[in-house]
Amino acid sequence: MAKRGFLFTSLLLGLLLSLSSIVASQETAKYEIEQALSLTPNPENGKKVFETCKLCHTAEGWGSAQGRFPQISGQHASVIIKQLADIRAGNRDNPTMFPFTGPRILKDSQTIADVAAYISKLPMTPENGKGLGNSIELAHGEKLYKKNCTNCHGENGEGDASNFYPRIQGQHFQYLFRQMRWIKLGKRRNANKKMVKQIHDFSLRDLQAVSDYVSRIKPASELLAEPDWKNPDFKKNLISAPKVQINMNQK
Repeated sequence: MAKRGFLFTSLLLGLLLSLSSIVASQETAKYEIEQALSLTPNPENGKKVFETCKLCHTAEGWGSAQGRFPQISGQHASVIIKQLADIRAGNRDNPTMFPFTGPRILKDSQTIADVAAYISKLPMTPENGKGLGNSIELAHGEKLYKKNCTNCHGENGEGDASNFYPRIQGQHFQYLFRQMRWIKLGKRRNANKKMVKQIHDFSLRDLQAVSDYVSRIKPASELLAEPDWKNPDFKKNLISAPKVQINMNQK
């Protein structure tokens, strides 16, 4: 009996410590987000920091059409700030990104504000990765999007900087599809609770249809680059935006 009580107490203590750690990490991220948003960004310094980011996201910030790396160019600075702060604090699990959010690269809130400002001004790719484009599925995706997503992400997927809702128009299909699956499964821990609830009953078909539809929403022309645009800030850079490839592997 005493042993059972000891085990229960140990489990309870472990749970309380875990919850305490989660609350602490959320507060840490919240403070850093508020700090970064209150600062005047220096895009020139952001360009220097982006030297590291371009190794995965490309010099143009266009990521990979296969969806391994998202397009980050043209994203709202506030959204970039939040995601960087969340990954750094451990609120969002991203083993690939985590090492790059440490103080060696992102020294402080000012550095986060700087690189976010630089990325947000990069023009977006006009040739992002898309799904199969089946007309029936696209109509299904459009219906779902207009019923469930426009209140936060807008009629055209433009997002809302003031509420940290990301721009999703023109994002790579495979990245959208993966993130929506992860949000539904609870794998993306910093996901907006409204969205978690909104897509809870979505089937795999629903998620795929919405992702394909959203990937085909064209951003405003002033946000788009020319098809062969290369970032002039990195003329000697050997990594450029990849060619569009459709990969329907859902595993």
